[in-house]
Amino acid sequence: MKYALLIYGDESGGANATDDQRQAMHEAYDKYGAWLAEKGWVRGGEPLHDSAQATTVRVRGGATVTTDGPFAETKEQLGGFFLIETENLDEAIEAAAACPGALTGAMEIRPVSDM
Repeated sequence: MKYALLIYGDESGGANATDDQRQAMHEAYDKYGAWLAEKGWVRGGEPLHDSAQATTVRVRGGATVTTDGPFAETKEQLGGFFLIETENLDEAIEAAAACPGALTGAMEIRPVSDM
């Protein structure tokens, strides 16, 4: 089964991090990506730019309306994702729990629909 692991956290933490802290986080994610690859689970994934660079699109009455920024004000923002394929939800939970983002934020596991 394919799952999207959505990584949520307070993006201000990264903005206030020291160079050493940023380097340590990059190394932790590199190690995590290698672990997912060793398990044969990783199918893709990318970090996202901060939410200030997001654009929200709605169509109302036939008109396209855009708003700068994320859909809603929240304490945690979507920072990136991994696409994985595991045998079951228990393995997806194992993968989410091992992600560095789980230590300071939250991980959402979302099954991917086959179209």
